[in-house]
Amino acid sequence: MQLSLQVLTADEQAQVHERTLAVLSRHGVRVDTALGRRLLGEAGAAVDEATRIVRFPPELVAEALRLAPKRFSLGGRRDGWEHPLNAGRLTLLADGGATTVIDRETGERRAPTHADWLAATRLIDHYDDVGLYWCMTDYPEDHESPAGWVSYMAEAYRTFGKHVQESVGDPSLAPWLIEALEIVFGSREELRRRNPFSFLITPASPLVIEPDYTGTWLAIRELGLPVAVMPMPLMGATAPGSRLATLLTANCEVLATLCLVQAAAPGTPFIYAPVIATMDPRTGRYASGDIAHAILSVAGTEMARFYGLPAESSGFGTDHYVPGIQAAYEKAQSGLLAALPWPDVLVGPGLLAGALVLSLEQIVFDVEMSRMARFAREGLPVSDELWLGDVLERVAPGGTFVGERSTRANARGGEWYVSDFGLHDSYEAWQAVGAPDSLAAARARVDDILAGHEDHPYPDDVQKALDDLVARARRAG
Repeated sequence: MQLSLQVLTADEQAQVHERTLAVLSRHGVRVDTALGRRLLGEAGAAVDEATRIVRFPPELVAEALRLAPKRFSLGGRRDGWEHPLNAGRLTLLADGGATTVIDRETGERRAPTHADWLAATRLIDHYDDVGLYWCMTDYPEDHESPAGWVSYMAEAYRTFGKHVQESVGDPSLAPWLIEALEIVFGSREELRRRNPFSFLITPASPLVIEPDYTGTWLAIRELGLPVAVMPMPLMGATAPGSRLATLLTANCEVLATLCLVQAAAPGTPFIYAPVIATMDPRTGRYASGDIAHAILSVAGTEMARFYGLPAESSGFGTDHYVPGIQAAYEKAQSGLLAALPWPDVLVGPGLLAGALVLSLEQIVFDVEMSRMARFAREGLPVSDELWLGDVLERVAPGGTFVGERSTRANARGGEWYVSDFGLHDSYEAWQAVGAPDSLAAARARVDDILAGHEDHPYPDDVQKALDDLVARARRAG
């Protein structure tokens, strides 16, 4: 049977839901977008314009859950690539937003460059384990300007052939985003067919639907593209000081935003995607490597499944600043725990120190850990052909099974996890090749991948249209 993990019983999940309804209907959520308040009021919410507090009756929440599609696919530019959600499949989403990188040549921390962004994006494009893109480092060009945003989106899709999940906090950039996507994919109809882009809304904990990113989504909602809602409550800081209350806070924020999304554009594909995290009580910092963070990620996936919604979870967190022993044990435990309930999307590979530091070598390590987690989740398959009773009876006591046909077949057929990375030989063999450490092996793997990577160039007419759009955006300021 498959290996499973559960932190909330069905009754406890129902309790989270009932308490969420109580908070939303009695206490409410502050909604800082006037359009959002109007749409929610029209949908049946109680709106206090003086305080901007919106209260959600239970029937409004139920209707929003009914309207949200339970199954849909994410696509990209690569022909034939798609990731169906709520279909028993998991893909990785490389973590994003690093403000520093570890230089592969010197090992020193420094500010990111365009070359770092390009290398990271090409590396995750290579790994089919990673189906979704976030911007892994600060993009060097000002992509909060019209020309910068168009240039960034054009380069992202030219470099990464799978699904792009992004967000922009300036609603004035929405027309530029729409036009860039239409040029890259040809038409709005093709955008809706492929779902190559999903928009990330991040409510501000505790219990605030902020105006900027939400406002941009409202301005592009006509496209009908998927929305992922990712509040990030921090236990003891922006959420109450218990794991259960932090989960409750996140659930309230996700469902409140779901109500707004479905009021604004009924039937919009929706991904339940909270990062339910903890504060380090010693420092007040985000405790990315905390085991409690991993447990809360499991609970978040369970609540997504309670509602029948696609789940985007987070794992592979660490507090450490460089690849090493602490990063390894923190990332391994959080990645495995977060993967076992099998979310549709698992965020985390590649970054260190609470997503502040990019290491290309760490991407290699994290992908390897995710493959081990995937194998672990398979558990122990039981079938008639795997008992091998005839083989056991045929080989004499004290014999060996090395030469058996079933051993050879199953070595190739999935009974062993056979890695293509790391040290799996004798001490003498390791010494004979210069005793390389794991970081050096990962660096060599990165170099090999980048040397052979091919981007996804646009047809000439599409490239010209994008260049013209960038020039027009520069003139617009």
